[in-house]
Amino acid sequence: MSHREGITTDPVDWTMVKASSLIEDQQVITIDGSLPVEEACDVLIKNSISSAPVYDPDVKTVSDAPIVHARSYVGMFDYGDVIAYILLVLQNMPPPGDEKEDKESNEAKNRESNVTFEIKDILYRALEGKEVPAKLASDLSQKNPFYSIMPEATLLSAVEEFAYGTHRVCVLNPDGSIKGILSQSTVAKYLFENQRHFPDIECMLNKTLRQLGLGVSDVIAVNADSPVLDALELMSKHDISSVAVLGHMGVVLGNISMTDVKHVIKSYRHQLLWKTCFQFVSLVRTEQGINDGQDRLPVFDVRLDTTLGFTVAKLLATKSHRVWVIDDREKAIGVVSITDVMRAIASSAGIEVKPQRSFK
Repeated sequence: MSHREGITTDPVDWTMVKASSLIEDQQVITIDGSLPVEEACDVLIKNSISSAPVYDPDVKTVSDAPIVHARSYVGMFDYGDVIAYILLVLQNMPPPGDEKEDKESNEAKNRESNVTFEIKDILYRALEGKEVPAKLASDLSQKNPFYSIMPEATLLSAVEEFAYGTHRVCVLNPDGSIKGILSQSTVAKYLFENQRHFPDIECMLNKTLRQLGLGVSDVIAVNADSPVLDALELMSKHDISSVAVLGHMGVVLGNISMTDVKHVIKSYRHQLLWKTCFQFVSLVRTEQGINDGQDRLPVFDVRLDTTLGFTVAKLLATKSHRVWVIDDREKAIGVVSITDVMRAIASSAGIEVKPQRSFK
């Protein structure tokens, strides 16, 4: 990507805004790689975050300063990794009393040559009842690798990275420590709230999804009576962060996202995985209402004639990465992800957006 500094110094040129200016005074939460997966998940839950850098406490830094330097970070840990961990363990755990256990055991051994050492270690530990450290599960989903940029990087360079499907990047200090974490949502919120200062952004946000060619795509969804485990498997298989829950005639009844897995991990309520998706959505809504002190019924749908600005506002309000596009019969016909928004913004800035990595 060519560097645009010197071509324009216009104060309303959002492309030259320093990415680090969006994460001033941010408290960075990190995860000790030796923590068990369940405790690492608790860190995300207690701090109301969806991802955190994982460091290896066994890697020594050159200095004696109590700072964890970038070279000791082994990756990011997010709810996608939690889902991958749950699926990995459940899918490889033989049913008790199954007469085909020996056959399945042999089949499992035949598959071992196709799995990495880390996965073998995770399975061994989990099936033996041992704790699995977060550093082994970090980026187990292969959707949230550790990406970093320097503080002088422009917002345009961050948007270009986000357009390829990366959800967040770490902004590093000159000494290699983490200054803050910049996410797709943070950038979307900044541009949305400051659109009047950026005429090209304001113009684009006033266009409809139809005008921008957004919102018509395959809908990955589960039926309301399907078990929650099916929703997790779909998210993992298709590299997406949420699935629509459909009722009769394909009407969107709700949404299950990666972050909702925290309700399974809390209090170790693994039995929720076998509840129906509709039951799970109802539980999540109830708990959100209790935690927020108010009834909340997030609406995760828009229409093709909805403006991009309204769509972004809904993404931010629901704290979701995806909203579903419905027709006049309220049937899901497509989806708009926050990655799609980043791709549209990058294209409007003259970036030739290549096929994205599968991190939607």
